[in-house]
Amino acid sequence: MTVSMSRRAFLGTACCAAAAPLLTKMSFAEMPGDNRFAAIILRGAMDGLDLVQPHGDPHLRQLRPDLALTGDDGLIDLDGYFGLNPAAQSLYPLWQGRELGFVHAVSTPYRDIRSHFDGQDILESGGSAASDTRNGGWLNRTLSLTAKPVKAIDVSVAPEIILSGPNAADVWSSRSDVSLTPDEVNFIKRLYQADPVYSRDLTEALKLDTLTDLTRNGEPPAAKTADLARTTAEMLKERYRIASFSITGWDTHVQQKTAFGAAAKQLCEAITTLKAEMGPEVWSKTAVLAVTEFGRTARQNANIGTDHGTGGCAVIAGGAVKGGRVYGKWPGLGPDRLLDNRDLMPTGDIRSVAAALLSQQFGMAGSVMTGTVFPGLQDDGHALFI
Repeated sequence: MTVSMSRRAFLGTACCAAAAPLLTKMSFAEMPGDNRFAAIILRGAMDGLDLVQPHGDPHLRQLRPDLALTGDDGLIDLDGYFGLNPAAQSLYPLWQGRELGFVHAVSTPYRDIRSHFDGQDILESGGSAASDTRNGGWLNRTLSLTAKPVKAIDVSVAPEIILSGPNAADVWSSRSDVSLTPDEVNFIKRLYQADPVYSRDLTEALKLDTLTDLTRNGEPPAAKTADLARTTAEMLKERYRIASFSITGWDTHVQQKTAFGAAAKQLCEAITTLKAEMGPEVWSKTAVLAVTEFGRTARQNANIGTDHGTGGCAVIAGGAVKGGRVYGKWPGLGPDRLLDNRDLMPTGDIRSVAAALLSQQFGMAGSVMTGTVFPGLQDDGHALFI
């Protein structure tokens, strides 16, 4: 069926002081013209097989007896083969209005090691290796294609890679009291488990208000995500034409239904708030792309969750996209179709989805996209959906 500073370096800085807060950041760039583009990074590896479930594939329920849904469970049929997780039901009106689509079985070139840090570095740099972050991020390289000057301000201790680089881009920090995610806290615990003094101090720090509810729950409260999206919309309505921000909470190793539902709610909140706050005129000229560092295992694990995988799903939204379709070359979930007998086989490159949307929004030739923004990218046909 066709269908600057790395995050690791920043976490290393945070490890030196357990109570040091991470900043929730949004990055913006000013560009000429009326078209807009917003990138949302879904940190933690969003399970595309859960968000957009291939209920028409007979192997899905075999692989995921507790996670595969049917219409009786609230699964929303999209096209007779794929269905939308009911946790994302608030996005369905956008699907009906052809302002929402999905690109399944896509990934970055990253393989095998499945590290969040390397995966996110590669996702944001637009390269094929974590070391490619020395060239900045793909959205920053996009800025080199316009001659209009861009004013910059950085009020964050660690700009996200995606808009970092030689081209000026503003960084706006929403607050300074957002703290570590559970995955990051567990990493620090393991790193210093042999140090009794540090371990004791960390245990005490986790009890303090300096580590906020983000540490306990795994994602920001709904109002915080809405605030991020609201501010992004306001910026894009004014002089900015490119924006990026992140949503955490997608690392669903244990009891995935609960954790995934909470994270999906944040994604829905972000997209629906963008549309509502932008208004019809600006929304009609906007393309939103939500991407994650890698997908998750096709099989559920013993904790009724999923582990780090490969092939995933990209979300496209906005009045400027051709929604109402699940794009991509579906590989199937049969035992002979899985990557390494565990992951959804990637059949497309996430970078080509971004390249197609950027080309559409800002009139850049494909040769520029593969030569400057995503060096080495091969056209795999995703330009067909713009």
